[in-house]
Amino acid sequence: MEIMASIIKDHILQLLKEDKRIDGRGLEDFRPLTVETNVIEKAEGSALVKLGNTQVLVGIKVELGEPFPDLPDMGVITTNVEFVPLASPTFEPGPPDESAIELARIIDRGIRESQAIDLEKLVIVPGKLVRVIFIDVHVLDHDGNLLDASGIGAIAALLSTKIPKVDYNEEIEEVVMLEEYEKLPVKRIPIPVTLAKIGGNLVVDPNFEEEQVMDGKITITTDENGYISAVQKSEGGSFKLEEVVYAVDLAYKKAEEVRKVVFGAIKEE
Repeated sequence: MEIMASIIKDHILQLLKEDKRIDGRGLEDFRPLTVETNVIEKAEGSALVKLGNTQVLVGIKVELGEPFPDLPDMGVITTNVEFVPLASPTFEPGPPDESAIELARIIDRGIRESQAIDLEKLVIVPGKLVRVIFIDVHVLDHDGNLLDASGIGAIAALLSTKIPKVDYNEEIEEVVMLEEYEKLPVKRIPIPVTLAKIGGNLVVDPNFEEEQVMDGKITITTDENGYISAVQKSEGGSFKLEEVVYAVDLAYKKAEEVRKVVFGAIKEE
C-alpha cells in the first residue's frame, strides 16, 4: 500500500511540474459541478451536489424550539454530517467520527460567521420560541473535497428552503401554522474553496488521490461581498504568507464561479 502511494505521489508531482493534474485539470480548475435543489420531497429545503465523482445530499428541516439562553433573540442553526458507509471504503457504520464532526463544524462556521441567515427573523417569541434549522449533510460518494461539496450543498439547500408563516396567540400561548409559505431569510451566500498543497504546488478542489498524498490543505469561505467568514487549515503541513495570499485571491475568484451555478439551480425551481 505504501509503495503504491509513493508511486502515485511521484506521478502526481511529476505532472504538477508541467502544470498538469492526474485527472487532466489545470491547477486552478474545479471538477465539473452540478447543483440540483428540492430533491427531497418531505424536507423544507434540499440540494444534491455533484463535484466530479463526489456526491453530497443536504436536507433542511425547520422546527420550533427554544433559543440558546445567551442568544434569546436569535433562531438556532445545528449542522450534522453523516458518512454513508457505501460512499467510501474508509467510512464505517456507527456514530459520526472525528472527521464528520470536524466537517460539520467547518460548514456550520462558514454559514454562521458570514451571517448567511438573518437569525433575528426566526424569532417568534423572544427568549421562548424560535425556529430551529437543522442542516443534515449525507455524503453519498467520496472522491475528494467533501468540504466544498458539503458547503455548496448547504447554502443551496438553505436558499431553496420554504417555511410556513406562523401566527402566535399570546393569550393562550399557541402557535398556528398558516398555509402561506415564505423563503428562509438568507442574506449572504458563503462558498468554501479548498486548496491542497502537494510538494510546492497549490491545487484547487483536490480529488481523492490528491488528498491521499497532499502535505496539507486550506479552506477559505467567502461571501458575495468579498468577506472571509471562515478559514480552516488541516492535514498538517504549513503555508507561506504568499501562498495564503494566493489562496485567498483564488478563493474569491472560484467562489464567484460556484455561486453562479448555485443561483442557476435556484432559478430553475
